[in-house]
Amino acid sequence: MLQPDTMAARLVACTACHGPQGRSGPDGYYPRIAGKPAEYLYHQLLHFREGERRYEPMRVLLDTMSDDYLREIAQWFSDQHPPYVPARSTRVDAAALERGRLMTLQGDAARGIPACAACHGATLTGVKPAIPGVLGLPHDYIAAQFGAWRAGLRKASAPDCMAEVARKLTPEDISAVAAWLSIQPVPNDGLPVETANLPQDCGSQTRSAGAR
Repeated sequence: MLQPDTMAARLVACTACHGPQGRSGPDGYYPRIAGKPAEYLYHQLLHFREGERRYEPMRVLLDTMSDDYLREIAQWFSDQHPPYVPARSTRVDAAALERGRLMTLQGDAARGIPACAACHGATLTGVKPAIPGVLGLPHDYIAAQFGAWRAGLRKASAPDCMAEVARKLTPEDISAVAAWLSIQPVPNDGLPVETANLPQDCGSQTRSAGAR
């Protein structure tokens, strides 16, 4: 039973969808937020509250919360490290999975597409202070976020690197990357690395820290 007047008790409205401690929702759409970099989570909360990242239930939930309280929420979830939900199996064939692996780890230089690992870290568990990990997420959530970037529903300050990458990906690329990422084991408890040599400056490393 949750102790009253604790952050865990106050955030029941969050964990109702995102799972206990932010572990992830049971439906394959609500993502794991536990252990994500605090700056990343904070900026996502800001964007939801301001309607810059579009999901009305989140906007309504956060509407009256101050910036300081959003930072508290972000830090609390960042400090949580529950076990990862076991990855689901995939029906994607071996050729598509290999395509996803290559796109994730090597990118496609001929099309100007960097590897996911170039920004999200060699372990794909994120980079402090504001780049999230991409492992331990459901296939449907990953694919939906690529779609949101392509459609302009997710944005970052210029240069909007994720939007540029997403627009270069084909639907087949997206399905392959989402499938491969969704079945990978999560190393080092999913902890983000401290630093990384990023290929370029992106808006997602500044105030936007991901989506707007």
